[in-house]
Amino acid sequence: KARDDETGNHIIRTQKYVQLLAIQLRSSGQYVDELSDESIDALVKATPLHDIGKIGIPDNILKKNGPLTDGEWITMKTHTTIGESVLNTLEDNSLDQSDFIVRAIKIAGGHHEKWDGSGYPRGLAGQTIPLEARIMSLADMYDALVSDRVYKDAWTHDQAVEEILSKRATQFDPVIVDAFIAQQQSFKEINRQYRDS
Repeated sequence: KARDDETGNHIIRTQKYVQLLAIQLRSSGQYVDELSDESIDALVKATPLHDIGKIGIPDNILKKNGPLTDGEWITMKTHTTIGESVLNTLEDNSLDQSDFIVRAIKIAGGHHEKWDGSGYPRGLAGQTIPLEARIMSLADMYDALVSDRVYKDAWTHDQAVEEILSKRATQFDPVIVDAFIAQQQSFKEINRQYRDS
């Protein structure tokens, strides 16, 4: 937040989206073993740390008012592995190896991976991408689409839904897209309630 506060309530919204997706997945019989109440609670607590690696991105790139060059984009992508490194330091120094830190590491390092293997930083595909990161990926994308950014105006909810549906089984885990569709009105309401002023 200290380095990149352009999104204001982004953290609150994405926590609520992640929680909705996890509960919907479990209630529809998907990933039931991985999504106990305790696991969902840890996942929600870990969500705000997804972009902690941006602390290592230079201001001239992080706060650039316009599109990034190819070289700047390569640097920006390193926020995933920087985030993992920062959080691994916490885990290594933790006596109890907090469950939410373990999840935060998976989210920070994997939330830009894509179901078809075309994401970054490792090109992971399908279920080799940690479930936590797959859930965060969709929540983060929805929020980015429906929010104003220096490089784009906010999309409508319906445009965002159409975009996410178009990326089912390429960018996103198909069952997570299905969970999103089942909860899309709640997503719309969360976005309205916690919209940046």
